[in-house]
Parts: sequence; structure tokens; C-alpha cells
Amino acid sequence: MITESVLPNGKTLDIHTPDGADATAALPTLLLWHGIGPDERDILRPVAQAVAAAGAVVLVPDWRSDEPDGGRAHLLCSLGYAQERTGIGPLVVAGWSAGAGAAVGLATRPTANGWRPSAVVGIAGRYDVPARTTGTAPLDDLATRSVDVDADPIPVHLVHGTEDVPVDIRCSREFAAALGGHGWPVDLEEPASDHAGVIMGAYDPAVRRIVPSGSAAAVAGGKATVAALLTALSLPLL
Repeated sequence: MITESVLPNGKTLDIHTPDGADATAALPTLLLWHGIGPDERDILRPVAQAVAAAGAVVLVPDWRSDEPDGGRAHLLCSLGYAQERTGIGPLVVAGWSAGAGAAVGLATRPTANGWRPSAVVGIAGRYDVPARTTGTAPLDDLATRSVDVDADPIPVHLVHGTEDVPVDIRCSREFAAALGGHGWPVDLEEPASDHAGVIMGAYDPAVRRIVPSGSAAAVAGGKATVAALLTALSLPLL
């Protein structure tokens, strides 16, 4: 089931919940960010619906990378909404493409009050450039983090298609190696998929957007991504 909510900044957020779920039930919660295309929460619906069907609440907000701050305020507003919704409960944060670095950056550079997600998932992302949430590159964060943070790492799950052209898979391989070198729990899935396939989509040049796809690449990529998200949420695999 999908419902919409409007955030304080005016951006729309989709709330995916399991069909027939008890409205008062405490379900695992995932905040899922799209990539660099402005206000493209719809392209993540296939993945969000699959995860919700397994028993989670999935929050997918719009945000705009073309804002002067690169979308930071939009991303952090949706994070604040998710934190308020979950209270002291666990919250997994994930993102695709430009959203991947934004999500993972919350693990390698905690917020001002020290908050970090219970786990993060980076899907087809780069981690050697500044994250839009923190302003620093997750790879650089690892090199400068305090001993205390490295001593209490959180799980990082990465998914990257072997056929990805816009973002080379080496970005995730190098980041996974760096995390492992610092003693962080990390896993990397490498489906035979491309940049859009890992979110169950394909780029349609006619509409200049990613649309749902049932191609082999989208099936392989989607399966790997959903599995990583369910693992991060501590839910059984489908």
C-alpha cells in the first residue's frame, strides 16, 4: 500500500507499507533516497514495494540535487521525518546513485548529536566524492575517523552492477575494501546488471527517465538490491 505525505519543506514523500499491516505495529523502517534526477521518488517504487511486501515501512522522499546546497536540506528534512516517525527504534538509510553516498555518509560521519542509522545500504554509488548529507567523502571519513567510531562500526551493505557505465563498479569495490580494512562489517553484491537495473528499471530515452523493466538485468539487479535491503532490516529474504 502506498500513501503520500508532505514534508515541512513541501516535498512529497511516499510511504510504502505491507498490505493489511496493523497501523499501530512497530515495523522495521527504511528511508530510501533516489539519485541525482530532481524529484524522482517514483523510480524507486518497484524496489520499495518489494521491501514493503516483506514486512517493512519504506519512506521514499523527493529531493532536488539542483538546489544551491545540492539537496542537503531536502535530504536532512526527510531524515528528520523518518527519525521522528521511528522514535528510538532502528532506522535503516539507503540510497541509489547520488543517494548512495548521501546514505552511507551518515555512517562514516555521524550527525552533530552523534546519531547514526542502524545500518546503511549503498546502491550503485560513489564514495570518493562529498556526500550530499555531510559534505565529506565517505572514503575520506574512514581515513580521519576517530578510534571510537571505528571501534563501534555499523553494517554497510553495498550493491553494484557489473555492467554499470555511469558509475564504475570499482567505486564500490574500493570502498568495501577500505571499510574492511578498518574492521567494519561490509558486504558487496555484484549482480549482472547496469545502473538502472539495480532498481528494477531501464533508462527510456524517449521520456528521459528510468522506467520499470522486466529485463534480465533488472531482475538480477532488483533481486540483489532487495536482498541487501532486507538483510539490513533484519527481515527474511523473499
